[in-house]
Amino acid sequence: MKAVRVHAFGGPEVLKLEEVDDPIPGPGEVVIDVRAAGINPADTYMRSGTYAIVPKLPYIPGGDAGGVVSAIGAGVNEVSVGDQVIVGMGLSFDLTGCYAEKAKRRASEVLPMPPGMSFAAAATFGVPYTTAHYALFERGNARAGETVFIHGASGSVGTSAIQLAKRAGLKVIGSGGSAEGLALIATQGADHAVDHSKRGYLDEVKQMTRGKGPELILEMLANVNLAADMDLVAKYGRIIVIGNRGEITINPRIAMMKELDLRGIALWNARPEQIKPMMNDILTGVADGSVRPVIGREMRLADAASAHLTVLEPGAYGKIVLVP
Repeated sequence: MKAVRVHAFGGPEVLKLEEVDDPIPGPGEVVIDVRAAGINPADTYMRSGTYAIVPKLPYIPGGDAGGVVSAIGAGVNEVSVGDQVIVGMGLSFDLTGCYAEKAKRRASEVLPMPPGMSFAAAATFGVPYTTAHYALFERGNARAGETVFIHGASGSVGTSAIQLAKRAGLKVIGSGGSAEGLALIATQGADHAVDHSKRGYLDEVKQMTRGKGPELILEMLANVNLAADMDLVAKYGRIIVIGNRGEITINPRIAMMKELDLRGIALWNARPEQIKPMMNDILTGVADGSVRPVIGREMRLADAASAHLTVLEPGAYGKIVLVP
């Protein structure tokens, strides 16, 4: 099969499309023909060798995919050959193996795709939707009637969070950096969209919350925005750090005076018993139409290096997937 492999940590140029042996399922395992593999920012950090998870070299990146079961090992009863399934980091806690024509997982770590779902859409559930759900509810304690500000809402986690928050009865304000991104935020159901490339955009958020600030902020780029988030958020508010690419200077006195909660998340810290009800709730949203994955771009497996550049560029728009 063809697969993208990393033999040395570094920039996007270390992603090499190669011919490798097909995976063979062992007891309790399945092999999936990958029809779409999700690109996540975490994939780029792992590739650089600076991530909290450092895989053994060489490795095949990617923890999210949609595909078709092509082989099963002994003792597998959960799925059959030909089943369309979701593969996700949130299900297996594995961020490797999916940038390939075939991937291997435990049978207990895949879920059946809902009827009518595309393979590209299936590749959004392992990280983006589970991350958004974990941030909003398990870590953010989001409650109906509150206001959540999603700081960087046009990417895959952001659009997922908009949908889940609206479904739960929150007022949603999202920021984006392009006209296209702002339009997407609006179409996903946000009550307001603000342009974070313009001076004074946080004043707009303050006005929309009648001067008190949002009770909850989801932050995708904390090294740029955390200090401003602390000024903006309501007294007793919560800020959930989902993404960060460096250091920032903050004034802890603001946290003291407002009695703020600054909370980080890393999806692999979620316990398996937390993931199952999260996934059940997300897929219930698929069934009732409130959860609608946004695919921003489909790229060839051979274009993995370009995809790693694109996923980090300003002006994020939905999910990027690789199509073998």
